[in-house]
Amino acid sequence: MWEQNTPGKKVDFGKQREHKMGVNQLVTACSIPCNLCGGCEASILSNRSRSGKPLRTVICQACGLVWSDPRPHDARQFYEEEYRLSYKHSYSPKPKHVLRAGHVALSRFEKIESLLSSRKAVLDVGTGGGEFAYLLQSLGHQVRGIEPNKGYADYSIQDYGLTVQVGFVQDATCSPESFDVVTIWHVLEHTEDPGSVLALLRSWLKPDGTLVVEVPNVEATCQAPRSTFHEAHLYNFNVVSLRRLAKKHGLYESRHLISRDGGNITMFLSRREPLIQEPYAAAIPGNCAWISRIVRQHSNVRRHLTPTPYLRAWQRLCRSLQERRETADAQSGKSLLDQLYAPQVHTFAVEHR
Repeated sequence: MWEQNTPGKKVDFGKQREHKMGVNQLVTACSIPCNLCGGCEASILSNRSRSGKPLRTVICQACGLVWSDPRPHDARQFYEEEYRLSYKHSYSPKPKHVLRAGHVALSRFEKIESLLSSRKAVLDVGTGGGEFAYLLQSLGHQVRGIEPNKGYADYSIQDYGLTVQVGFVQDATCSPESFDVVTIWHVLEHTEDPGSVLALLRSWLKPDGTLVVEVPNVEATCQAPRSTFHEAHLYNFNVVSLRRLAKKHGLYESRHLISRDGGNITMFLSRREPLIQEPYAAAIPGNCAWISRIVRQHSNVRRHLTPTPYLRAWQRLCRSLQERRETADAQSGKSLLDQLYAPQVHTFAVEHR
């Protein structure tokens, strides 16, 4: 609702501008019902994307799920054709993208290493350029991937010899109960119906399998305030809403991790057998108010009074210099990854002789 100015109260003019644009205004009828509780009563969190273009982001009053309403684009066309060009400016990965994704792949492997103590059947949803799937394949696991962007999918198939279905996860064909581990890193927030995607992934898990979901954290304040919402992310979660959406579709959290900067949630989910249709409480009291308060209070002034923006700028500079040095003589993305992954592959080989 509109904030009232009172005598003696300091006025944040940034907030005033947002209020004039309708932020916190109640929306009585959303064009897209809440994917978690089905509700249509929401309030506006933001009216702009990080690109500066109009983007209405709303939060469900009942459960606190956050989404873009209306949709900013045709999702299928965007992710098949435009997404990589928009964010990477390349039809297929450049050497610096490969190296960067390779480092990310190693950090992701550290999070799930305990699940991969023996050779496993793994599905990686949203394979991208294939760096994470190639790491697991190099460690002896049986890996399949799913990737909607043809340029990136073709690259991973041709350069790394990966088995990748080109298309959307909703259209993929996998045998029921066929994977020990399913990973979906920073993909769920891009889907039009995250609940149905979780249900589908559950059906592909073995009864004792694990689904690993990583998404951006809507409570994060490590990014600039204007960068909180953007066109590529159709949904935004915190730990509570992600846990509740998973439970709705028969998946139960065993543990979760929050990244050091607070920007990402990694949740480990398992299925319950048999799937019990138990009474489901959709509402999450207080979650809407909690998230709204964090978003409303996240300001440039507050952020620049912390070390975060300066540390992130320094890290970007160091990363850029390192990438230039390490890719200067690179003959291929595969050679970059083979060199980067060599210590991990050697350790795995020694431990599994």
